[in-house]
Formats: sequence, C-alpha cells, structure tokens
Amino acid sequence: MATLLHIDSSVLPVEASASRAVAAAFRSHWLEQHPDGTVVHHDLAARPVPHITADAHTAGFADPAGHTPGQAAAFAERLRLIEELEQADAVLIGAPMYNFSIPSTLKAWLDNVILMGRTAGENPSVKGIPVTVVASRGGSYAPGTPREPFEYVQNYLKAVLADALGMELEFIVPELTMAPHNPAMSELVPLFEASRDRAFEQAAARAKRLAA
Repeated sequence: MATLLHIDSSVLPVEASASRAVAAAFRSHWLEQHPDGTVVHHDLAARPVPHITADAHTAGFADPAGHTPGQAAAFAERLRLIEELEQADAVLIGAPMYNFSIPSTLKAWLDNVILMGRTAGENPSVKGIPVTVVASRGGSYAPGTPREPFEYVQNYLKAVLADALGMELEFIVPELTMAPHNPAMSELVPLFEASRDRAFEQAAARAKRLAA
C-alpha cells in the first residue's frame, strides 16, 4: 500500500492559498491512482513541529545509549518525523514564498528530518524518493525577471532535498498570486491565471506519472 507524506506550510486556508490548493489537487489525483493508499498529512501552520533545540541537535551526533533524558525525549520526536519521511513512497510539500524564503515552520520540519549519517550524507536513507514541491509566490522570480536574484525558495530546497538528501525533486510554481488582490498588478492577472491553470495541470500530470 503506497504512502504519500503531505506537508502544508501556508498560513492561509486552502481557498486563499495557492500552495494548499495545488497540493490538494495533487493529493486528489494521487489518491485516484492509489485508492487504497495512505496519506500522512502535516499542517505546519495548525500544528507546527518543534524547532530544533540544543538537546535535539546534539542527540543526532551522540550514541543513543548515552543520551540524557532531555536528548532522548527531543530525539524521539525527530526520529518519528524521520521515519515518516523514510517510509513514504512520495512526498508533497506546499512551500509558499514568505519574505523571499520558506515559512519558518517548514524550515523547522526540515531541521528535524535532516540528519547527517542517516537522511543526509554519503548514503542518504531517503535517496530516490520523489518529492513534489508547490512553490507559490506573489510575484515572479523566474529566470530573466528583475527579481530573479531574490529567488531563495527553489534554490534552497534544491540544495536540501535534491543535493543533500538525494531525493527526486520536481517543482510546481504558481506565481503572481497577488495579481488579483493588488491593483498595481492588475495587468498581470492573465499571466497569473495562466500560471495557476498550468500548476493544476502539472499537479495532475505529476501525480499520475508517479503512479505509473
């Protein structure tokens, strides 16, 4: 039975969030292909995972037999999240751009699951697992645009998910999501609509391709 690990990090509800809406569409298409599949869903805005503490960090580099009670408790939470990632057949992440980067809640989840010598390092335990990231943004940071130098979401997540963890990464990028709400961007609404429609099409195609 296939398992999809679904991570949402937008602070907005699905009707107001491009990343949540497109991720929900992907999830729906994935379930159509896997009617008996399991979805493990983390809504990091509603239920954030703990940020890394000194105990959680140092426990990752220490022999478990020598963990202090504080290290043992902190590492148990990390281990639960790591095992969810390792056991997933596919991973789906909603990653809206906030202030040029990812939400802090998503960074906290990543800090928990990235463990040198296990999920990262010479032989990552999650190598080859397909991960789809819905990287929504209010403007455009695509190559050739004036704001291209400020694109830190895809650049960062590629370095972490693909380069460090060895996962098979694909981005879906609904952009210009502020165009319908910002009068100064009104002329960009058609481009936003095209980007939104393309994102939903890519979500459907990616989910079906993974099933195949």
